[in-house]
Amino acid sequence: MTQKVTDSQLLRWGKTSSGIATPQAIRFLQGPQQRTFELGRAFSVFREMIYGFRKLHFVGPCVTVFGSARFDENHRYYQLAREVGRLLAKAGFTVMTGGGPGIMEAANRGAKDVPGAKSIGCNIILPKEQHPNPYVDQWIDFEHFFVRKLMLIKYSYAFIVMPGGFGTMDELFEVLTLIQTGKLEDFPVALMGTDFYGPGIDQLKLFVERATIDPLDLTKLTVSDDPVQVVNGITDTVMKRFGLSYAEPKTRKRWWLGEW
Repeated sequence: MTQKVTDSQLLRWGKTSSGIATPQAIRFLQGPQQRTFELGRAFSVFREMIYGFRKLHFVGPCVTVFGSARFDENHRYYQLAREVGRLLAKAGFTVMTGGGPGIMEAANRGAKDVPGAKSIGCNIILPKEQHPNPYVDQWIDFEHFFVRKLMLIKYSYAFIVMPGGFGTMDELFEVLTLIQTGKLEDFPVALMGTDFYGPGIDQLKLFVERATIDPLDLTKLTVSDDPVQVVNGITDTVMKRFGLSYAEPKTRKRWWLGEW
């Protein structure tokens, strides 16, 4: 049975029935607020985290593909991302993205080119509404970027970073920082779009030269435009280093935890 949620409930939670963030979500980051408001937002964040944990618990071993929402299906980056998604799915991975258009759509679409493959989208609710792309088997709407980013990282064994903007750079450096500081295991990170990332790689080399990062930190990045090389490298590394198995988890799904 589907329970209808009223607009008044959604407004209290910080979103409308159209999926557009309300002023409450904006107010959250505008400095100290009333204690009751901040307590309510804390519960909202907690609820969103639990919702994400339960929805993604059974999706299987994931690889997350990051990238811009602004490339259409005729762009070569879109075609590259679609091929990456296809090869990842063929290798047995669940393909996870931010669920939107552009590169995200392309990777999810590539996964759907493989019969029986899994394609997941973690969508973000924005003031300018963003709809999930049509190539996801399952999507989850998140109001908070940091909760969404947590889910994109928590369930993945590797990360492929395609050309993108501020959001993509935020996700890339979050992953690299977590690996550098030992908060995240040394999972493979691949940059694809060598012409796009060339100046960025030069900047990272300057970081090494100025001793703001260690030379070892740069070795954590694979830079390549060859989808076969990238996916084979991820598969070999993940299988050998982390002993990943494609076996379904033995834990049974519970309806009262929202896992169905």
